[in-house]
This record gives sequence, C-alpha cells and structure tokens, in this order.
Amino acid sequence: MKTLIKGAHILTMDDHYSEHDCADILVEGTKIAAIGPNLPIPQNEADLNIIEASGMLAMPGLVNGHIHSPANFQKGTLDGMPLEVFMLYEVPPLSDNPPSPRLNYVRTMLGNMEMLKLGVTAVHDDAFYVPLPTPEAIDGLMQSYADSGIRVAATLDQPMVVEYEKYPFLYDILPAQIRQDMESAPRQSKEDLLALYDHLIKRWHDTSDGRVRTAVSISAPQRVTTDYFGALSEISQNLNLPFDIHMLETKLQRVLGEEKYGKSLIKYVHDLGFLTEQVMVIHAIWVDDKDIDLISQAGCSVAHNPGCNLRLGSGVMPFRKLRKAGIPICLGSDEAIAEDTANMWTIGKLAGLLHNISDPEYHNWPQAREILWSLTRGGARAMRNEGRVGVLAPGYEADLILLDLNTLTFTPLNDIYRQLVYSETGSSVRLTIVAGQVVMKDGQLLTIDEKAIKQEARELMKEYKIELTKAAEAAAKLEPYYREMYLRSTAVNVGMNRWIDSSQ
Repeated sequence: MKTLIKGAHILTMDDHYSEHDCADILVEGTKIAAIGPNLPIPQNEADLNIIEASGMLAMPGLVNGHIHSPANFQKGTLDGMPLEVFMLYEVPPLSDNPPSPRLNYVRTMLGNMEMLKLGVTAVHDDAFYVPLPTPEAIDGLMQSYADSGIRVAATLDQPMVVEYEKYPFLYDILPAQIRQDMESAPRQSKEDLLALYDHLIKRWHDTSDGRVRTAVSISAPQRVTTDYFGALSEISQNLNLPFDIHMLETKLQRVLGEEKYGKSLIKYVHDLGFLTEQVMVIHAIWVDDKDIDLISQAGCSVAHNPGCNLRLGSGVMPFRKLRKAGIPICLGSDEAIAEDTANMWTIGKLAGLLHNISDPEYHNWPQAREILWSLTRGGARAMRNEGRVGVLAPGYEADLILLDLNTLTFTPLNDIYRQLVYSETGSSVRLTIVAGQVVMKDGQLLTIDEKAIKQEARELMKEYKIELTKAAEAAAKLEPYYREMYLRSTAVNVGMNRWIDSSQ
C-alpha cells in the first residue's frame, strides 16, 4: 500500500525543526519513503491512496507517554485527593473480583478511540490488574491495541508486597485486624509474575508489524521485592524494553525513602544497580539535585503528568532543573480517574503554563518548541522508539497527523509552534495515520466500530459499577488511617517544597 499526501505544510520535528511550506509525503507500507515538493505520483499502483492536503499541517502524531488504561471507565468518579488516599479507590487493596477479558478490551478501546481522534498515534500503557493479572486478562487488553491501530508499549504493573509495607507509619496506625486482612489479601510470587511476563512478551512483543510492543514495570520500588525488581531490570536491559518506575511522586514517598531505606527512592534504585537508560522515571516531583544528577547520569527519561499532579495535589515537578541536566521529558495524561481525559493537547498547554509560576526568571520558562518535542520525540524516546517515530523523515514509521489550518486555532497564523501548544485542543485534527494506515479521517474511526464499543461500555459499566461501589465502601473504612499517615508525612521537613505556598 502506498499513500501520497500532497501539498501540506510540514513540521518535521527533526533536530533542526525543519519545515516545508508546501511539500508531499510518500508513504510505502508502514514507513515514510520520501518528503519533498512535487513528488512524482507512482504509476500503475492499484492501491495508491492520494490525500490532498492543501491548507493542512502535517506533523508527527502525539505520544501519550504515560497512562494506566484500566482506569478508563473511572473518569469523573472522584474529587481531588492525595495519591495515597486516591489509590484506595483506584486500586483497592482488598479487592477480590477480577475484571473479565472483555471488560479489559472495551475499556482499553475507549481510550484508544479518544486518542486516535485527537491525533495521538502512540501510547505508553503501564497497565495494572486488580486484584491479580491472568493471561486472559492480559490478552484482552493487548488485543484492543492490536485491533485499534494505535502504537503501544504496554507493561504488566503489579505490586506484590503486603499493602502496609508500601507506606511510612501505616503499620503502626492500622488496627491489628486490618493488618491481618492485608496480609491475607491475594498476592502473586516473583515466579508467578515472571511467568505472566513471559506470556506477555512472547505473545505480544513486536507484533502487528512492530506497532504493538511490551515494556516492564514494578509500579514503584517500595511495592515489590528486590529479587523481582532485579529480574525485571535484567529483562529490560536484555531486550531493551522500557522500564516504568513511579518515583517521588509525592512528599509521602520522599518521607518513605528516608524512613524505610535511609535515602531517596532514586538513590535506593541507583544503589541496587537498577537505574538504567531503559528506565522511565514517572513523576519525579519530590527530587533533589542529587536525584536529578543520578537520573541524568543513568540516561533515564522522565514522564511528566501535570494534569494528574495537580488533580491529586502531588506538587509541581522541577521542569527546568531536569531539562538543564539533559534529561529527556515526555508528557502523559496518566489515568482517567486522575486526569479525566487523554487529550494530549491540553496536557501540553498545561505543561507550557504551569512552570511559569515556579520561577520568576522568565528565561527559564518552558518554550513551545520544547513542549512539542516532549509531546512527540520525548515520548518516542521513553518508549525506546527513538529513531523510529516522532520525526517526519524518510525511513521513519509513518505515524503522522493532518490538522486543518483554516480553523480558528490558526487564524491568523502567527507562530505554528506556539499556536499548536497554546491554542490547539484537538479540534483541528482531520486525519490520523499510524504505521502507514489511515485510522481516523474527518472525525470517523476507520478501524473501530465506535458506536458499538460505546454502547457495550455503557452496558458493562452497569455491572462494573457494583464492584466500584464495593471498593468505595471498603476504601471509606480505610481512609481515616491513610489520612493520618498522609498528614503525618506532610508534617515532616524534607528540605524542599513542591507545593505553591499559600501562606503569604
């Protein structure tokens, strides 16, 4: 199959931010074959698809650098609350009813549909399974990605230690009976989880012409044993798979590091020898200068999730410090229960504005081009897809979008980069192509029966809501103890502040 996109304004997002005022893009199979003005039309091609793109902007598709797709049914279900309390409702520690493979398929597809319609061509899914993963549950989720046409790197995110071991102070705060309930809650061993990873990787890695890939995840260092951590680190390095690790998302996690390990979580992972270039440090809010140096020296990426960070009151990540250290940053929407949309345009704008109030030196504020880099190439780097996606150039995978330059967003057109970051909402996206396949055109998904999936989601939600209600009731009983833990942690002086000071 060949596709010729004719007469577009092209942002390549290469190292020089090269642009073409009016040029063509030839796609052969899954890759870009040529870019330039007035490319010859291939002759005698029965399957040639010509797309007239006059008045359109062609650019690399956006990358959602971090989500948890199993929360896709839970948008709008909670008010803002601290992560440690919020997780009681999102991943209830005493849940015992696993979702069906079909539920995993449909709720993952909901997110895929939203992203493809908004010009997101790739997603990094740190997928958790409550209470426990099974091969069938994994297959349901992964099949959704295969069917939708989106590019993905997906993990198996499964904590495997007793709940109270993940937090500071909690053991002493909890009544004995609750501690006992936590100890008897279902958990899987290192061997169980590695067997599931074997299934995930052998069944799904590098399938669908390389569009569907896998990654590894421990969720967070305090949520797993060190031998399991080490086994996944070895897999990550041997297969060059992204390694997802949530670290220093909250002040409580800063306190936990000092209380449990006598050091920050970044230093703890570094000292174990597991801070490698495959690692994507997720959030990195409560980091100090030493942590930033270690992340930089290891060659890690950082996933910045500004919407989720604000929704849960986690704090403001030190964006400019990370960038000055040479750390590549991608942007993520995180999960639908904490950032209630997967719209990466709004995430980009938020990232472009939020850090302006963290430093009076305006020369340090984020620039539109670096935000757009994070939305495209930063995400590709974190997915270990650097050199394959994120740039429009011959030899790269044909993951690209067309936006209508005749919308109000671009009228008048003053600076394409700033208007993409600060004006665009996704409403100008007219075409989404992933791996050379047109998957969305003029608001219509071509690989998915949107109407049928939405109807099925509504039906599935009726039964699933019963489980959510049970989880919420259990969470409400635990919340007072977690609140005490949270308040005790916030009172600890950790030598930094990542919240806006409202006391003045």
